[in-house]
Amino acid sequence: MENAVKIHPAVDNGIAPTKEGFAGGTLACACTADAVTVALNGQTAHNHVCGCTQCWKPDGALFSQVAVISRENVNVTANADKLQVVNPNATIKRHACKDCGVHMYGRIDNTAHAFFGLDFVHTERSTETGWSAPTFAAFVSSIIESGARPENMGAVRARLVELGLPPYDALSPPLMDALATHAAKMAAAPN
Repeated sequence: MENAVKIHPAVDNGIAPTKEGFAGGTLACACTADAVTVALNGQTAHNHVCGCTQCWKPDGALFSQVAVISRENVNVTANADKLQVVNPNATIKRHACKDCGVHMYGRIDNTAHAFFGLDFVHTERSTETGWSAPTFAAFVSSIIESGARPENMGAVRARLVELGLPPYDALSPPLMDALATHAAKMAAAPN
């Protein structure tokens, strides 16, 4: 699968399959000493590559790779003092290592948000295999804001399709449906 368009190191050579019964593992930042570690108890969901300008991306990657897991299944196990929130005004509070910059988890504090209770994680920061496989690409056009050339977007989308990652300029249809359903319920709720 050698191709000139590089999406993300975790998918460029093919997508590793999800392991049935996978129990979780540990994420580590990129520090060679005193790494921040985060234990994830259980399998992730909605794994995807994301082109937004907020998510952490490995050097040279056009996209991040991000999944979600219930926040009660996320536990910082080492060097929590090295974590800081990248943008306290963002909906997703991304906790990153102050030294290497790797985002360890993102958390939504707004209890009225449709995704409250889910933490956003980068499973490629784990040495364990079997995490949920990415199934789509989100916010594809946003890579232009990060410096991708607009005239190359056709090749990027073609590569995503070749990898089995349908490209969207929002989230996947089921996640957009979840957001819209939540919004409708909130609008119908008595004040």
